[in-house]
Amino acid sequence: MKNILTSPFVEEMKKTTANMYRLGWDERNGGNISYMLDENEVAQYLDTGKVIRHIPIGFDATALIGKIFIVTGTGKYFKNVESDPENNLGIIRIADDGTTAELLWGYADGGRFTSELPAHLMSHIARLSVDPENRVVIHTHPTNTLAMNYVHELDDKKFTHTLWGMCTECIVVFPDGIGVLPWMLCGTNEIGEATANKMKEYRLVVWGMHGIYGSGKTMDETFGLIETVEKAAQIYMLTAHLPRINTIKDSEMKQLAEFFKVDYRKDFLNL
Repeated sequence: MKNILTSPFVEEMKKTTANMYRLGWDERNGGNISYMLDENEVAQYLDTGKVIRHIPIGFDATALIGKIFIVTGTGKYFKNVESDPENNLGIIRIADDGTTAELLWGYADGGRFTSELPAHLMSHIARLSVDPENRVVIHTHPTNTLAMNYVHELDDKKFTHTLWGMCTECIVVFPDGIGVLPWMLCGTNEIGEATANKMKEYRLVVWGMHGIYGSGKTMDETFGLIETVEKAAQIYMLTAHLPRINTIKDSEMKQLAEFFKVDYRKDFLNL
């Protein structure tokens, strides 16, 4: 059996968490990632019949029974994942009862998955109903995106429209827009349910005064979505207090979307 520490999914988690920490998006134990894995690939590195222990999930994830995820641990710092993945990450399978996770690897110090796992799994369920290839959910605290929450209306259309206008690439990268939630108590099923409802329409959901959720088919796609939002938010924060001389017009955003043949939210433009 191959060494799991050399597996592509562990390597991806190591590189992504290190990069996000370096960017300052995930201070202390902030942020979490869940990545749905292919069972056949996992079986090359683990005996999937050997369950280390069972951990209650905290909600009914029946729709994901049998699915395997690699998930960052609760209370764990992203900066430590690269050097000590076995303590800071875990591989879990949703058990047949739908409410329990079977630990297959990781959390070696007796830990468990992030407290936001219910929100992640609800988002996976929502996104899989739209895109059966969705595999990744990332929650993080990008600095400028978070700062923008305090000075901009928290409205799906208005928030999206502003960000689309900050970088030429934005309407092409996230043409489906961004869902926005007001401040809500984190770590609860309520915020998970609200996020999942938004995820039926969007791959990106802002948690007001907290951070952002992104989802996608691959780690690169998901990270790239959040990275593009953060760049646009940075430009907004650098220019919001200055006189606006130039802007990307709505007609030009439409031209971009149609040229690159993306299915964009036409109702989010003012034409």
